[in-house]
Parts: sequence; C-alpha cells; structure tokens
Amino acid sequence: MSTELVPGDVISIPTNGMIMPCDAVLLCGTCTVNESMLTGESVPVMKTSLPGFGKEANKIYNSEEHKRHALFCGSHVIQSHFYADEPVKAVVVRTGFSTQKGQLVRSILYPKPTDFKLHRDATQFLMCMVGLAMIGFIYTITIDVLNEVHIQGIIFDTLNIVIIAVPPILPVALSAGIGHAQRRLKRVGIFCLSPQRINICGQLNLVCFDKTGTLTEDSLDLWGIQRAENEIFLPPDTDVSTKNLLNTCFAACMATCHSLTTIEGKLFGDPLDLKVFNATGSILDDARKEHIALYKINISTVVQLPQQVIHKSIRRLMLSCMALPKCNIYTFNFQSGEFGIVRQFPFSSASQRMSVVVRQLGQKHLDVYLKGAPETVVDLCRPDTVPQSFKETLESYTRQGFRVIALAHLQLESELSLPQIHSLSREQIETGMDFLGLIIMQNKIKEQTNGVLLDLRQANIRTLMVTGDNMLTAISVARDCGMIQAHEKVIIADAVPPNDQNPASIMWRYPANPVLNNNQMSTISFAGEGLHCEKNTDYHFALSGQAFAVISEHFPQLLQKILLGATVFARMAPDQKTQLVQALQNIDYIVGMCGDGANDCGALKKAHSGISLSELEASAASPFTSTVPNISCVPNLIREGRAALVTSFCVFKYMALFTIILFCSTTLLYSVLTNFGFYQFLFIDIGVTIFVVFTMSLNPAWKKLVKQTPETSLISCSVLYSLISQIFNCLLFQLVAFFLVQHQSWYEPPKSIT
Repeated sequence: MSTELVPGDVISIPTNGMIMPCDAVLLCGTCTVNESMLTGESVPVMKTSLPGFGKEANKIYNSEEHKRHALFCGSHVIQSHFYADEPVKAVVVRTGFSTQKGQLVRSILYPKPTDFKLHRDATQFLMCMVGLAMIGFIYTITIDVLNEVHIQGIIFDTLNIVIIAVPPILPVALSAGIGHAQRRLKRVGIFCLSPQRINICGQLNLVCFDKTGTLTEDSLDLWGIQRAENEIFLPPDTDVSTKNLLNTCFAACMATCHSLTTIEGKLFGDPLDLKVFNATGSILDDARKEHIALYKINISTVVQLPQQVIHKSIRRLMLSCMALPKCNIYTFNFQSGEFGIVRQFPFSSASQRMSVVVRQLGQKHLDVYLKGAPETVVDLCRPDTVPQSFKETLESYTRQGFRVIALAHLQLESELSLPQIHSLSREQIETGMDFLGLIIMQNKIKEQTNGVLLDLRQANIRTLMVTGDNMLTAISVARDCGMIQAHEKVIIADAVPPNDQNPASIMWRYPANPVLNNNQMSTISFAGEGLHCEKNTDYHFALSGQAFAVISEHFPQLLQKILLGATVFARMAPDQKTQLVQALQNIDYIVGMCGDGANDCGALKKAHSGISLSELEASAASPFTSTVPNISCVPNLIREGRAALVTSFCVFKYMALFTIILFCSTTLLYSVLTNFGFYQFLFIDIGVTIFVVFTMSLNPAWKKLVKQTPETSLISCSVLYSLISQIFNCLLFQLVAFFLVQHQSWYEPPKSIT
C-alpha cells in the first residue's frame, strides 16, 4: 500500500506484475509496463534497470533523463524479468500527490483557470449591477422611511430590490446553453470534462494537429528497404523475406532491435516494431535457464530467424554437449540464426533512437544494433560507411511522404564481460558504428483529414502540424492533406546554436534547394507585428524542434513573425509542443490542440481547447475526448462552441434587459407604496425567466462552419447599443404608462404596500 511506503524504500516487483502504488526506479531487471493511464499510449513499453547502478557514484538521478527506467504510480506492470530468476527490485522515489498519477489527479481536481473574456465582462456587469442594487437599496429605505413604513416592510423591500438587481438565476441561465451543447457533443461521440471550455471552442482561430494517428493512420506499412554496402546504396527491395537478406546484419538488426515482448504467447509492443519484426518472419521468446547456459551469458530475450529451423538438430546437439564436462559451445563453428538480447537501450523522444546489445549463438563477440531517425543514426556512424548519396536518397523518400528509419551495427570486443557491458554508458556503446541502410515505412492519410482541413480553412481557422517525424515527411503530408497548397512554397528555417567560434545563426532554404541568399530573402515578406496583419499566402515556414528552441532563446524578436507564417513543426519533443502552444497563446491566438494522447498530453492541457483522440485513461488530462478516431470531431466541437457562445450572449443580454426592466418597474411601484403580487412574481420567474432562458438555449448549432465568428466581448459597440436601446425603449414605455394611468379618473392611489 502507498500509505506504507516512503521515498528510499526498496520494493520487489512480482513476476506476474502489479499496479504501481508509487513512483519507483528499477535497480535491477526489466519490466513490461502499460502506461496508458498516464501517457495515452496503448502499447506496453519495456522498462530497464538504471544504467551504471552502483558503479557511477557521481551520477545523480534525474526524473526526465531516466524516465525509461522509472515505474510510475498507476501504471500496470504486466510482467517482470530478471536473469537467473532473481527478484526485480526498485527504489521508491515519490508517493502520494507528488507522483505522476498524483499530479494528473491534481490537474483534474484543480484545472488551469481559463481567462475567458466573456467571464471577465460578465463579472464587470455584475459589479455594475451591485452598484445599481446599492442605489436601489438607499432609494427604498428613503421612500419607506418618508412614508413611515414599519421595519418589517423596509427589510422586505430592501432585500427584494437587491435580489432583483443581482439575480441569483444568472449563473444557471448562462450554464444552460453549455449544458445543452454538452449533450449534443455527447451524441456525436465527444465527451467533455471541463464544460466551461465549450464556449472557448467557439473562439478558436488556430488548431494544432499531431501527424501520426491524427492526420494519418496510426499504423505504418512496410514499403521496403534499401541496404548500403561499400559506401553505396543497393537498389530498393520491397521483399524482405529473400534468402539474401536473412544472412545479413540488416536482417539481424530488424529482428533484434525492438522493444517487443511476449505475453501469454502473443507479441506486444510498438506497432512500428511489430511491422518490422513480423516482416522478417522471426520468432521471439523469453530467455530460460537452458538459453543462459547455452549462451554463457545472462540474456533476457531470444530471437530466432527463419533459417534457425535448419539448425535445430545442431542446437539439440549443443544442448546435450552442455551436460558433458569441459564442453565449449564455441567449438561449433557455424553461423546460427539465433540471437540473445543482453542489454537494451529503449527508444526515447529526446535521443530519437534505440539500440540493443546481442550475442549471436555460436559467436564469442557481442554485437550492437541500432535504429532511429536517419539524421541521428548517421551522426553515430563512421563516415566511410555512409553512402555519399545518403542525403539525396533520404530526401527523395521523405518528400514522397514516407517515414524512414536508419539501421546501424557495431561489433564489440570479445573480451568484454557482462559487468563491463552494463557499466558502459549509452554514448560509449553507440559510437563508430557501421551504417546498414534504410527501412521505408508508408503512412497513409486518414480519409476524413482533407475534408476537415478544407472546412477549417474556409472558415478562416488556421491549421498547423506539430509532429516528431522527419521534416520532409511532415511537409509532404502537409501538402497531401491540403495544409499547404500546391502553388505555395515552403521555406525551412534551420537554426544553429552558438559554439566556441560562431554565434547562433539562422539559415533559410527551400526543401529541394540550397540555402537562400539575402537577396532572395528580401523578396519574402514576413507577417506583420500583430495577429491581424495580412499574411503572405505564397510562403509557409517550416521549423524543426532544434530551430524552434534556438530561435526562442537567441532570436526572440523573430519568433512572433515566424510563428505567424509557420505551418509545419517537425522533430518536436513533447515539451517543445507545449512551449509552442504557449508561444502561440502569447500572440493572442485562441489555440486548439488535437492529438492521439501519447506525446501530446502537455500540449493538450496547455491549449485553450485540447481534443484527445484516445479513449484511454490519459484522456482525463484533456478537456475533450473523441470516441471517433479522426479529426472530424474538431469542426463539430467548434460549431457547438459557437452555438453555446451565441446562446450565452443571448441569454446574458436577455437577463440583463429583464433585470433592469424589473428593477425600474419595482422602484416605480415603490414610489406609490405598492409592489408586484405573489402570483405576478411567480409568473415572472417561471414564465418570463426560466421558460424563455431554457428554451432559448435549445437552439442547435448551424450545420456548417462559416467565416463569420460570434461576438467575444460584452463591451462591444453592437452589444451595448442593442442592450441600451432596448432598455431606454422599455423604460420610456413604462414611464409613459405609469404616469398616464395616474391621470385617469378611475385611478385610486394605494394606501399601503401589499
């Protein structure tokens, strides 16, 4: 129980898993964890032990840097693994509301206050009504005292005039339209945790979209591979099951470099890893005692390539040999298709890569296989192994919208022992590698994407793409889905951080052209200083996560201008997505964010209106959750937001007009020592107020988004003119009728207040 734990306690993780009661860091062993409650990611992830534990005394634990080694409160540990059946241990680092789950619960219980202009204007109006109530309060006391009314009558009259001036039904009346909009949203599969944000949705003028799983299909299809040999690329191959491939390091990397795990005989893990692994036809199995004895090293997982079937008889011979004294498996000199995974460095968004240390059965040495973003992998490879046409080949694929993954290999020294391997840092292992080639994945655009983006563009709502994918892939998808028109140009802003010799700099280039010179840049007109300045529609800026960080830090004077013209943000880390949303809010955009809930949770919570396409528990952090897994929910939400906003304004104006008219009527009647009767007040409250307000809120949203947006301020000229003119008309009619009645021959002044 969490009540029995404090930071510093060491706990044992059962083999069959558990629900974590705290945040803890793995000291030894590995765990397969479902973190869907916290991240929205439905795919189980592999958590490994803290690197260098016990050997790097100066290494300080960092919650962000060592996230892949942490078990978070509320996550479900499906199963744990350790070598030689030893227990998996973890040390408690946080409990209670300090944990990840605790922070999520706190954000739900105490959500970020929404600074909505309608609410501010309504508060100002109420303050004016309080001032009016004080005037009525003094007026009533004066009239009653002059007419010698008894004390009970004075108290009744003064309280009555205050309640009329500040109607208690006003908050309920304003919430009625939001409640009806919430029910209509529920009918189209959109659920809301923060109803007050529905009104804000009616004001959205910019929506950020994640790419994978939001604009495009969540799953990727393996289009093909392109291997590299002798500093050149071989022709692309769409069939990865050929015999020529199975005997290569490329196939071994595809089969071993992943975070897949088997649970009750079924493979679980990242969909991309599943696609690549299944393409090789390999078999994955948990390591058992006989495997550890066979490999002469502690391993966690065994991978068998299809060719392993040929060697089954030899493998049985090797196992029988292990029972004989002085038997060495390395006397068998053959090339086996079975690999044991010794150590794993999981994929992270920050490093944009993952790697594994493996031993091939029958070999003395260890191998390192790595995969990740091509730009990252190439930096870790020896230049003489990278084809000279690498950049052109990568651009040709990414320009067509393919997602490209690069593979690399390194053979370690055979003298390294298991403790030495685990003592090495990731940076020490992932260096001087041999480039193997590229895996090309195809990601199709969802059927509804183009139509929704067209509707938003016609409604004058700006759309941005914010993704962690490759820049050219993101630009290609942006063109295919209509974010960037065919005739419009894209300019990539490459920003370089400062170093010892040079300050920070920005280079401008076209996707297929070299760097632009100053004369070419002078022909590009930036958007103006303010949000409402006309934007040049011939150019779209595209920024990477690094460029965004450098420009934000070193060129803040340019950031606003670039944001006003940027459409594509690629290679963005999760925290950079949040920073982007905040930067857009700082230049007066009302920002919506639509994502699948995996790496977008921070941006979803930061945006004025966050829409999660995930139905998992992580959607609790987002104000809106759509059960329809495509972006068709966005225009539906904006339409209902506009309907609720218009309804709120109508109800507010009606209640303001009704309040002032009733206030004037009551003060006129007080002047002649009378008041409305009980049944008259009952008719006013039910027939004039409640019935009209709640039926007014039943108006549905218009079926199509239009450019014209609702009013967003109660202090605008149109609203004030409408309200004040009606007040004067009604007040004039009341005064004329009031004095006209008093001059009639049948009129008799009342003798006392009823």
